[in-house]
Amino acid sequence: MRPLSCSGQRYSYFRSKGDPGKPVSTIVTLTMNPALDACAEVDVVVPQHKLRCHSVRRDAGGGGINVARVVRRLGGNPLAIMPVGGPIGRMLVSELDREQVAHLAIPIAGDTREDWTIDEGSTGKQYRFVLPGPALTSAETASCLSAVRANAARAQYLVASGSLPPGVSSGFYRELATGLGDAKLVLDASGAALREALEGRVHLIKPSLRELEDLVGHPLPSRASQLAAARALCERGTTCYVALTLGAEGAILVGPDLALAATSPLVVPKSTVGAGDSFLGTLVWALAQSLPLADAFRLAVAGGAAALLAPGTELCQAADVRKLAGEVAIEPLQG
Repeated sequence: MRPLSCSGQRYSYFRSKGDPGKPVSTIVTLTMNPALDACAEVDVVVPQHKLRCHSVRRDAGGGGINVARVVRRLGGNPLAIMPVGGPIGRMLVSELDREQVAHLAIPIAGDTREDWTIDEGSTGKQYRFVLPGPALTSAETASCLSAVRANAARAQYLVASGSLPPGVSSGFYRELATGLGDAKLVLDASGAALREALEGRVHLIKPSLRELEDLVGHPLPSRASQLAAARALCERGTTCYVALTLGAEGAILVGPDLALAATSPLVVPKSTVGAGDSFLGTLVWALAQSLPLADAFRLAVAGGAAALLAPGTELCQAADVRKLAGEVAIEPLQG
């Protein structure tokens, strides 16, 4: 495996031929296992009885789709690529149309999944039900891969995020990492898919603490151990940057000659859904604006915190990100 080049090269927006004043997508996202995210509230969750739900809403979901939605809210012009099928798939596409998120839907024979988040009003507890998704054929998987490579050729960042559906091998992200041209691969994955992807060419990974512990094979109970694990990945040349999210404890960003810790603003959470996607979407958007890494990191932590203010399956709002950014403290890490 050849070492990665982690230079801080700055990029310009690509301009579309039809409208020289409108940038084309510098950020492309891939969601191999999209879902229509539904949420509702009940007073009490009990077995056997019919539970009458209220406050129902539905959003296009899945990691890469959520990243694209966040980038769009922040003023970017992303392109979301995903396989879709059946009536749920059509509803998902309709939701992306409603939010004016440019998308490329790859038709598949199976039905796109629907996930459910149930808020228990009496306790504030949240229950999340996640379905496995439809199995993709080898031809459908190849179509997704071809579409991504064609559209990422002029992009600055390709964000691949979320689980892999049945029928797609754990080596998919590793294969994706080849043939991207100058596009930088940003990956939010876990388990075997993440481990195998790091055999290829990845610019940045965004694990949670649990996902990083699974990757290195042992607990990381202290800040020093977390920093050492992230730094080891960068020094091995498997990735340029590790953005480790730590929930209420903030996040760590580690890269060449860089180690930063950020504290998260204190907020009263309404929902934890989409916090990681909001963090990553804000981070990639800020990097695409050529902001300094520390500033991009600050905004990303604010984006993750802003998502906690949103109910159900909603994501961060730009106004909340701007407001909370001033409350994020950044400090260098030693070790």
